[in-house]
Amino acid sequence: MSYEEFEALALPLTIFALVAFMGFIVWDLAKQSKAGRWGTAVLFFALGLGVVGFVIKAIILGNVEGF
Repeated sequence: MSYEEFEALALPLTIFALVAFMGFIVWDLAKQSKAGRWGTAVLFFALGLGVVGFVIKAIILGNVEGF
């Protein structure tokens, strides 16, 4: 496996892992703060906007293969 193949595989997996970990952090934060359903939804909405912004930026700049 060449360096380019490894990078093409590792980068999306690492980004997915970081986004999933951020989701876990937000869920744990909502649970510990007893935010309830509405507060949890607001927290995840804010996180979701950040992730959507990251994806849209990548698509606009043309850095995502397969789109």
